[in-house]
Amino acid sequence: MGDTISIRILEDRREAMQQVVAVTGEVQAPYVGLVNARGKTCRELAYTIKRELEKNFFKNATVVIAIDRLNEKTEMEERVVDLEFYVMFGIVAKQGKYDLPANEDISISQAILRAGGFAQFANKERVKIIRKTPQGNKTILVNVDGIMRRGDLERDVFIRKDDVIIVEEKTVNF
Repeated sequence: MGDTISIRILEDRREAMQQVVAVTGEVQAPYVGLVNARGKTCRELAYTIKRELEKNFFKNATVVIAIDRLNEKTEMEERVVDLEFYVMFGIVAKQGKYDLPANEDISISQAILRAGGFAQFANKERVKIIRKTPQGNKTILVNVDGIMRRGDLERDVFIRKDDVIIVEEKTVNF
């Protein structure tokens, strides 16, 4: 209750919709209306919404749910916890917002694997990491192909909170 989640239906081709889970445990899902989210994991909620969408709106629906903000209640106070995340765009199997675990480091190669790997025409040699710094945004170019094929692990950059990873399409000259 009070948690903020993002709901994205890939076939809809719109940006993710941010929704707050109501006190009743329900959340407003696109096309479907109110859906009970109480006690469900993101995967379970996505599957529930997927089933409803496939009844009337889509032949196949792909629903992605991400937790943007948890509202944890303690005995005496209410405390809001912001989750750390990074974002993956471009030519990968699954674009989106990914949780950044607090107790482990995630490298660029691991982030690509979490996103289902590179898609067919990805430029694996020039993956961009856009990182916010006090001096402004910094772009880091990483040869992930070299990391994965040749084991150049010293070049496997660790992901930080709010990083944006962009995998561009490989240019082909005919």
